[in-house]
Amino acid sequence: MTARAFLVRGLLMGLLAGIATFVVGYYVAEPHIETAINLEESAPAADGHSHDEATGGHTHEEGGTVVSRHDQRTWGLLTGTLSMSVVFGGLLALVAAGVVGRIGTLSAGQSTALVTLIGWAAVVLVPFLKYPASPPAVGNADTIGSRTGWYFLLLALSLVAAVACTVLAQRLWERAGAYPAVVAGVAAYVVAMVVVGQVLPTVNELGDFPADTLWYFRRSSLIVTGSMWAVLGVLLTGAVRQLADRATAARARRELAHSL
Repeated sequence: MTARAFLVRGLLMGLLAGIATFVVGYYVAEPHIETAINLEESAPAADGHSHDEATGGHTHEEGGTVVSRHDQRTWGLLTGTLSMSVVFGGLLALVAAGVVGRIGTLSAGQSTALVTLIGWAAVVLVPFLKYPASPPAVGNADTIGSRTGWYFLLLALSLVAAVACTVLAQRLWERAGAYPAVVAGVAAYVVAMVVVGQVLPTVNELGDFPADTLWYFRRSSLIVTGSMWAVLGVLLTGAVRQLADRATAARARRELAHSL
């Protein structure tokens, strides 16, 4: 039950989760990305104006390396999903190793599952509710820097709030029990993020982009990220549970040997 053992399993489970995420992304998200790109490319013919004017300067004809759509949706997507899944797998494993035995009476597997759930809510769900993913042809190129900055600020505040509220729940757990601690921790996090969401600026640069295409794209984006975290959480929880069982069995054998 060492941090290294957790990390190795997190990286391996992240690799498997990345493959599963690629499959989900290819069949669920890519068709909607293709639809959005077709809408973007057909915009000049539809309205008689340059697409560069319609989208505030966004264009695919800027200088740089050109990557074909086939490579984007195959090797590019696979590389991205594998990279993200392995990174998150390693981070989750290290966090899980750090909290084992420190969250109430939860076992190693249970605490790992809880870390995954909290991580998904703090890293994916809450930022998505304020700043959801946008397809090609949506957004002004002049504001991409500020929009990215607001998103990562919200992400950082969400992580800080999640950690703080988890510590609060842990301390209340020891004094008042599990139920009041969980309610207080969740309530504190929700209140904190509602306040943050109200303070941070709202981004509304949709223009006349079709609402149904936007909805399908954002739904598929959430499905892909949710799939990655779900597969990673299930696999990592199982691996940690097996590791804990092996450690318990080894300790029992040593105790039996010492008693003889």
